[in-house]
Amino acid sequence: MKKLIGLILVICFILISMMLPKEKQAFSATYVTHATHAPHEKSIDQHMKFVQAITYQQLLFHAGKITKEYVKPPKQWGLSVDGVKQRLDTDDRVIALTFDACGSETGNGIDQDLIDFLIAHDISATLFFNKRWIDHNKDEFIQIASNDQFQIENHGTHHKPLSVNGQQAYGINGTSSPQEVIAEVMENYQTIYQLTGIKSRYFRSGTAHYDEVSVSLLQSLGMEVVNFDINGDAGATYSANQVKQSLLQAQPGSIAIMHMNQPDSGTAEGVKMAVPLLQKKGFHFVKLEEYPIIE
Repeated sequence: MKKLIGLILVICFILISMMLPKEKQAFSATYVTHATHAPHEKSIDQHMKFVQAITYQQLLFHAGKITKEYVKPPKQWGLSVDGVKQRLDTDDRVIALTFDACGSETGNGIDQDLIDFLIAHDISATLFFNKRWIDHNKDEFIQIASNDQFQIENHGTHHKPLSVNGQQAYGINGTSSPQEVIAEVMENYQTIYQLTGIKSRYFRSGTAHYDEVSVSLLQSLGMEVVNFDINGDAGATYSANQVKQSLLQAQPGSIAIMHMNQPDSGTAEGVKMAVPLLQKKGFHFVKLEEYPIIE
């Protein structure tokens, strides 16, 4: 029976591929085209049920996306490898505040004080959600995602560094193959889409570490990997004053990373102190989607 089901799934994939233009039969065009590629949105919606039916490893295999290009040994590892975007491409006095929601036994909290402040003061922000956090806070996630003040993006499925050969960051094992890279990204992409209808464009990995091969693979799927040029709260370990001082280092086009899943941290108070000071300097707060992003 399992073999029969597997055969049916393969046949379904082949039939779907045959329905697409030849140049668009690759995995990227069918499954992860985003809002900026409007002509393919219908294809995504039509095939979403099929995507749910099999694993992303199977999808990747049948789509033929594992090539020598993506199994070669990487040469770079870290926060700022080739292809990772770190700031907005503008001289405007704007800052993109980004907040990660990481999940885990000690990371499933909600910094409601922070969220309430951003809403009350009409501060736009981009929020990167991990699947573990979403699963633990589903109702709250849906409510936050319904607020147009916030841009919703992808922080991975298991909060792993993104690697094609299992490299580590801060003692955390990264993904170990191109297949696992895709699963780490796409399982959460699917979760966000199912709950909100949002097709996330940007990705930030757990620990924000990557190799350049993984980044290139995501780019081939139409995604941008976005880190930061300001470490706003050092993994939610900074005091409120340290958060404030970090944010005050902002330059036009800066992207700041902070966390919204640690309500006992100094993040909320630090943001509250920094925002009016930055506004006095003429800065405005924007979402990532409002400007091109560069390395």
